[in-house]
Amino acid sequence: MTTNTTARVRGIYTTAITRLLEGDGFEVVQASEPIQERFDDEFDAAPADILIETTRDRQGVEVTGAPDAVAAVLETLEDVGIDTFRWEDETPRGAVFDGEVIDAAGGSGAVVDLGDGRRGYLKYDDVDGYVDDGDRYRLQVREPTPPWDDDDEPRVSPTLAVNGGLCTLSQDRTGVSASTNGEKATELVGMTDLLSPSRPEGWGLRWKRPATDADLEAMAAALERATERVEDLEATIDDAPAEPGEPGRLTAPRRTAWCWFGRESRFALDDHRREVESTMAGHHRIKAADRAASAAVDFTEAVCGSAGENTEFPFDAVSHQFGPTTGDRLEIGHGKPDGRRISLGDGDVTEWDVDGSITLERSMRGGGSYDALGVPKEEGDVAVTKFREGRWWYPTTYKSADGETKGTYVNVCTPVELFPDAVRYVDLYVDVIRTPDGTVEIVDDEELETKVEAGLVSEPLAEKARSVATAVERALSK
Repeated sequence: MTTNTTARVRGIYTTAITRLLEGDGFEVVQASEPIQERFDDEFDAAPADILIETTRDRQGVEVTGAPDAVAAVLETLEDVGIDTFRWEDETPRGAVFDGEVIDAAGGSGAVVDLGDGRRGYLKYDDVDGYVDDGDRYRLQVREPTPPWDDDDEPRVSPTLAVNGGLCTLSQDRTGVSASTNGEKATELVGMTDLLSPSRPEGWGLRWKRPATDADLEAMAAALERATERVEDLEATIDDAPAEPGEPGRLTAPRRTAWCWFGRESRFALDDHRREVESTMAGHHRIKAADRAASAAVDFTEAVCGSAGENTEFPFDAVSHQFGPTTGDRLEIGHGKPDGRRISLGDGDVTEWDVDGSITLERSMRGGGSYDALGVPKEEGDVAVTKFREGRWWYPTTYKSADGETKGTYVNVCTPVELFPDAVRYVDLYVDVIRTPDGTVEIVDDEELETKVEAGLVSEPLAEKARSVATAVERALSK
């Protein structure tokens, strides 16, 4: 495709995504020093239409920008691998809401109702005066959160700010400043007087670090862009009542979407990165697992070069160094195709194998019954789950306190990843069960079809799930 869209990329997937975007006709700008060294191209210090940032848990990326530009980038990212998922954010970066405090019980901030089931987190330090339940504010989303992060709400602020690509205009600043120090900061501030656009009244201007490499034309374009966004934002706010009303969204000038990369996608990103730089097998898989592991990958590739490009993922070495291994405690992070992440509880790793297999044991509480098996849950039951890195399914066998087998439930999912603190995958709904009398059957295929029709699971991924379920059914029936 051909596009004039500019993108700024940051995080552990930067090299691979830069290669992908350039191949699809996007222009990457504000490149970091390592990216400039790896590519033969010249990267301008120009304003970016799209911001692509690795999430804090390194599981995927945030894509924020103009709606049409975001749509174009998502087309590229969605094709990375069969287990790439993407979701829209109903609280995109820069959106403005009227919100009402619903929980100011303590801590460093309050939970705010933003309307239609949306929530935000308002830090007390951002507000003048005491914050109490029922208080209403006009708020802007400063930091959205991915749908799989159930422990965090998007950060909101009562002061407005807009991003111009190389600069930020905000109501909580005055004058002109720069996010760098010394002579560079003085130079940026001084050059501002030479620009034809002037900053809006009541808004402070702060130049970002990449602006130090920009020329006057790029700086002027960034300030002009930010000023136009301020004008549009103020026009929208002027049309709203002076005082915050019922919780709801007033405007969302930018669009935010999230891409989650599964194991297959991470290895596909390895291939793209390998086109421009020495890349060991499992590069992104290892980096996504642990920050310390990320540094170890960089060291290995820097020292070994192409010799570090193993043909197989080194699970043995990674697991021994960073986990999980025997004796560790591990959470089962049960992802859903709608973006949610549900914890199935923690268990103890009782067995470990060099082939990437672990056995996890969990103590079960009594009450209710096991899904699809129709067998009651009883106090003292134990769930024995066997995971293998990269496999599209995993079995859980439920046993009573005296060791009697109560049935086996095989979950079909995207390829399993065994991270140091959690098992990660996305559930694909269709499953296989074996009851205590030996009956084997596939269950929940209708639910999978419903999710395909809803656009949450692609048809190729659904077909893969069905083929896996059929193979597992055949194996269990022997």
